[in-house]
Amino acid sequence: MKKPKYHSIKEATQKLMRFCTYRERCHKEVKSKLFDLNIHPNDQEEIIVKLIQHGFLNEERFAKTFAYDKFHLQKWGKYRIERELKFREVSDYLIKKGLQEIDEEDYLNTFHQLLEKRIALVKEKNPLKKKKKIADYLLRKGFESTLVYEHLQKINF
Repeated sequence: MKKPKYHSIKEATQKLMRFCTYRERCHKEVKSKLFDLNIHPNDQEEIIVKLIQHGFLNEERFAKTFAYDKFHLQKWGKYRIERELKFREVSDYLIKKGLQEIDEEDYLNTFHQLLEKRIALVKEKNPLKKKKKIADYLLRKGFESTLVYEHLQKINF
């Protein structure tokens, strides 16, 4: 069995600085990485404080970047983004700040684009089954159920 490698605080801090430089990270990801590096819990807090002081770790910046990227790149809805940020143990306040990065007009335009694209892709003949498949897709993407069902009621197949 392989012995775990132990790192000094300086080495671990440098590794985590590189880790945080690659892309925005949340505190949970950094703590997980510190655990993987076998860093003592007392030293973990010291390293996290250094990362915050030097600007490598910023939970607000992470929430804003995460929300912006997931919406613009993967076309996720607000509910899915919120769920993912909660999974990463981001505070409700920062989740709200992150979701504010999404422009409401862009949000609705993206929703309509996904709806139209999905309508064209679903080849189901039964109108109820077709609506259900479209709704399931949009709900998985994280769009609000009221928004989804409101727009599907207006569509006739």
